[in-house]
Amino acid sequence: MKISILTLFPEMYEGFLNTSIIKKARLKELVDFEIVDIRAFTLDKHKRVDDAPFGGGQGMVMFPQPIVDALRSVRSSESHVILMTPAATTFDQVKARELVDYQHLILICAHYEGYDERILNYVDEVLSIGDYVLTGGELASMVISDAVTRLVKGVITEDSNRYESFENGLLEYPQYTRPVEYDGQIVPEVLLSGHHENIRKYRLKESLRKTLRYRNDLLAKLEANKEIQEILNELINESADK
Repeated sequence: MKISILTLFPEMYEGFLNTSIIKKARLKELVDFEIVDIRAFTLDKHKRVDDAPFGGGQGMVMFPQPIVDALRSVRSSESHVILMTPAATTFDQVKARELVDYQHLILICAHYEGYDERILNYVDEVLSIGDYVLTGGELASMVISDAVTRLVKGVITEDSNRYESFENGLLEYPQYTRPVEYDGQIVPEVLLSGHHENIRKYRLKESLRKTLRYRNDLLAKLEANKEIQEILNELINESADK
């Protein structure tokens, strides 16, 4: 897979590309990253990439020309182009699973007050990482790149991905490691039992408990089988008894 990122601030990616899972994916040559400087494509003699918006208003708006020319320099028939913007569908794990199937992703990072609306005619979709406004799309592009890279085969184990939060529509169950006792807090006994079926049931219940507590909205989308529904009813009853 290849991920090209179009940005006005290439230096922001130096640490990102050379740390943790992203570095591992690059060293294994499983994901190729390309950082493209949008400013290098401007035709303005002063190297400007933005101007005041027509009709008045605050801030500066990015010209279409530098972005489109930068895009054309890296785009191919296999490319899927995404513009980072808060005015879009929110990125999630389902979308990450969808994007990992593309051979080439191009992520465009807008900046300043925004971008000329005509740029939308050159992209395949727009994505947001949440209902808030950032200074630019760089952080959003890192979030999406990280989430997608983790799903590329060979980057991390398939089991690690399978049990992550949101992979089964639930938040991940609690995890514990050594020591067994710390500051008076003890690891749940079932995790030390070696009984795989009991551990599975415990983790499912705790996953449901955490989802019920923090992301109740996810349960509305969950296709609950008999076991899950019984556990949910039990948890709801436990909560009502408190």
